[in-house]
Parts: sequence; C-alpha cells; structure tokens
Amino acid sequence: MKNIIIAAGYATRLYPLTENFPKPLLKIGNKSILERMLDDIDLIDDIDEHIIVTNHKFAPIFTEWLASVDYKKPIRIIDDGTTSNDNRLGAVRDLLLAIEQGNIDDDIMVLAADNILNFSFQGFVDFFKQKKTSVIMFYHEPSLKKLQRTGVIDLDENHRVLQMQEKPQEPVSEWAVPPFYIYSRADMPLITDCMNHGCGFDAPGNLAHYLVDVTTIHAWQMPGSRYDIGSLDSYEEAQKLFG
Repeated sequence: MKNIIIAAGYATRLYPLTENFPKPLLKIGNKSILERMLDDIDLIDDIDEHIIVTNHKFAPIFTEWLASVDYKKPIRIIDDGTTSNDNRLGAVRDLLLAIEQGNIDDDIMVLAADNILNFSFQGFVDFFKQKKTSVIMFYHEPSLKKLQRTGVIDLDENHRVLQMQEKPQEPVSEWAVPPFYIYSRADMPLITDCMNHGCGFDAPGNLAHYLVDVTTIHAWQMPGSRYDIGSLDSYEEAQKLFG
C-alpha cells in the first residue's frame, strides 16, 4: 500500500509563517507536523512507500528536509509544478499526478499533511483490510456551523456510507469526515477517470464524495482526536498541546 500525503497548499491563513515555508514542516515542539504523522505510519507493515506531493515553490525545501530524516520506508517527493494559489492543481489533481508519476496500481492511503492525530492509523488500515472496500474516516461533530464547512455522511448499521454531502446547509447527520482515506486497488479505474465525470478537484473530500455514488465505501470512526493546523490560533494551540 502506498501512503500519499498531499502537502501542496499555500496556507495563507498562517502567514507570515508559511509565506516562504511549507506548513507540514512547521515544528510543533521538536518535530514537524509531517514527521509526527510519518512516525506513526512508517511503522505500519502494510505501507511500503511514502509519496509526498508538494508545489514547485516548496519542493526544494522538502528535498532538503528529506536528506535530514531517516525512515524505514522510502519517501518520494513529487513536484506538482505550481507556484501560487492562482495556478494550484487542487488536492484531487495532485493525487492523480502522484498516481500517474508513480505508476501506481495498488491500494493507496491518502492524507492531508496539515493534521496531528492522537491515535494511530493502524486501526484505519485494519478496518480497510476487514471491509475489503475503499474506506474513509468520520467523527461526531455536534456544531452545525462546523458541519456546514466540511463533508458529512449518512451510514447504515454496517458503516457503509449511504450518502456524502459537501458543506451542506442542512446536514444529513452529525458525522463529519476528516481528510483521511484509503482507496482500494479495485477502485483505481474509477479514480483515474474521475475528472471525466464531473468530480471536483480542489478539496481532498471531492474524490470521496464522487466515489460514494459509484462504488462501495465504508467509514471508520476516529478513536481519538485530530488537530487541523489551519490558522495561527490553531498552530499556537497545537504548540500548547504537543510542544
């Protein structure tokens, strides 16, 4: 299984920290956001490679970072060629680029790089192996305002996803979806052809939203919390919690 980490954003809400530096490599305590994620995933036996997709502006910084770390599984840096928010590819197109450049025909775990979790991805991988379908994560979110800014799903008793809404004004449930997904090799033809069928491309959840309507997806409930480093306030809060 390939671990594909989408790290190509420009994170304007974290300026000036990220104006000339990638958000995933910001330090929280003595480790970067990305390293905290990789420290866990690198220990999962089913993962055989880490692929990090970044923009052209930050690719040299990731290359320099790569020379300073030592993980069991190989790490590949892919430069998506973009230089600003104006010409960015979007998360789904970055994923498709990684699949094409890596000639990937395998199960893939796809993650947004700007999150810290207080649980392991091992349980997520085990759930994927149990269900034998593509899988996503979900968590309980009681806040209507927050539900209206994220993906929301409806589930059956077996945790099969019945529908997925994107930033709904009237959420179908209080089950919110974070940017963590495992897509099966069997669904790879649907993924590589998704742009020809109207799939959105800007947010990583756009692909899951599309796939729910064309294949079987199950959802695993997060056993802990995740911290989205999306603003200076959230960065400072993470420093207090994990620094």
